[in-house]
Amino acid sequence: MRNLTQDNITQAVIARFADTPDARLKEIMTSLVQHLHAFAREVKLTEAEWFQGIEFLTRVGHITDDKRQEFILLSDTLGLSMLVVALNNDKPAGATESTVFGPFYVEGSPEFRLGDDVAQGAVGVPCGVQGYVRDIHGKPVRGARVEVWQADAEGKYDVQREDAGHQARGTLHTGKEGEYHFKTILAEAYPIPDDGPVGDMLRATKRHPWRPAHLHFMVSAPGYETLITHVFRNGDRYLDSDAVFGVRQSLIADWIEQPDGTYLVQYDFVLNPAT
Repeated sequence: MRNLTQDNITQAVIARFADTPDARLKEIMTSLVQHLHAFAREVKLTEAEWFQGIEFLTRVGHITDDKRQEFILLSDTLGLSMLVVALNNDKPAGATESTVFGPFYVEGSPEFRLGDDVAQGAVGVPCGVQGYVRDIHGKPVRGARVEVWQADAEGKYDVQREDAGHQARGTLHTGKEGEYHFKTILAEAYPIPDDGPVGDMLRATKRHPWRPAHLHFMVSAPGYETLITHVFRNGDRYLDSDAVFGVRQSLIADWIEQPDGTYLVQYDFVLNPAT
C-alpha cells in the first residue's frame, strides 16, 4: 500500500499481521500497534520526542546486564509489573497475595538448613524470620522450597557489590509441619538504583526512588502455584509511596525488637492449589 497517511497507516500496519500463525501473538501485536498509534496521536508526539524515547530505551538496554535488569526496573516504576501480577494472580480468600518480582533475583542461591544464617556477612542488625507454609485449608506444606533475598543495611543487594558472593540470599525447605525459620539481617528501606535512565525519569517527574523495608520470597511446592511475594516491615515511612507500587496490606508484618537488640518477624504463607 502506497501513499499512507496518519489516518490509514494504523490499519495498514495491522493488516501486515493477518497471516501470523500464532493467534495469541497476532492478538498482542494488533493491540500493541493500535495503542501505540493511539498514544502518538493523543499526545501529538513530535519527531524530537520520539527520538528521545528511542534514546531512553537504548540506554535502558545498554545498562542492563546479568546483575542489573533496568527493563524490569522501568516496568516496576511504571506500575506495569504490578498490573501484570494483579491480572495473573487472582487468588481465593486466604491465599497469600503476590507482588512484584524485582530485578535482583538470582537462580541457584545457596541451600541452607532450617535455622541457618543466610546473611553470610551482610551488613545489618541480626534478625530472625520464622513462620509456616500451609495450603488454603490449613494443611502444612512439607518440603516447600522457600527462596529468600533482601538488601543489606546500606540498601545494596549482593549482586550490586563487587565479588561479594551470595549474601542475604538463600534457599530452604520447610519441615514436616510446614515450618521454616532462619537468621538474617533487619530489613531496611532502600532506594532502587537511580543512577541510570530510570533514575533520570524519576527525577524528571519529581518522584522518589525509595522502597519500604521488605524481604523477598518465592515459595514453591508440587501441586501448588508458585508464590512470588514480599513481606513488608510495619511502620516504614514508604509503605504508602513505594516506588514500584508493590505494597499490599496483607503482606505487612511487625518486626519485633528482642531484649538482646536483635529482631524477630513471623509470617505464614498460604499457597493456592495449582489448576
